[in-house]
Amino acid sequence: MPSVYVETSFVSACVSDRNDAGSVYRRDTSLEWWRCHARRYDLATSAEVLQELSDPSFRHSREALDLIRDVDLLDVDSEVTGVAEILVREFLVPGPLAGDAIHVAAAVVHRMDFLLTWNVRHLANPNKLRYLQVVCRRLGLVPPAIVTPDLLWDES
Repeated sequence: MPSVYVETSFVSACVSDRNDAGSVYRRDTSLEWWRCHARRYDLATSAEVLQELSDPSFRHSREALDLIRDVDLLDVDSEVTGVAEILVREFLVPGPLAGDAIHVAAAVVHRMDFLLTWNVRHLANPNKLRYLQVVCRRLGLVPPAIVTPDLLWDES
């Protein structure tokens, strides 16, 4: 099965109680993807996601962590942090060496097929994806497709 790295913004959208149109769309789309499509993929996440979801300022931490409790956890080792340093240095993701840099690096190093996110500014951004491919090729790596849930629909 194809593999999917589940990033923080996707999980956060699943448990959001915000009522603005954009938040409702992201929540409904994420929950439908989780219920109907997630089983078609090998799901993984990282300790970085768990740390972000455990932040005391995040009101829905328990719900979010419960949602992904059975998702495989990828190692964030020196290879991942090394790739993350390069991604920050190349201005593909903002520093510091955490968050987006670790998410992308973990997905790259662990050869994930997809990185699932709602972060269209720093991650699912076509302008950055082309450059990510160039940087990864230089490193002998293949980047995942970075997509929002509405782009990872499987109608089969």
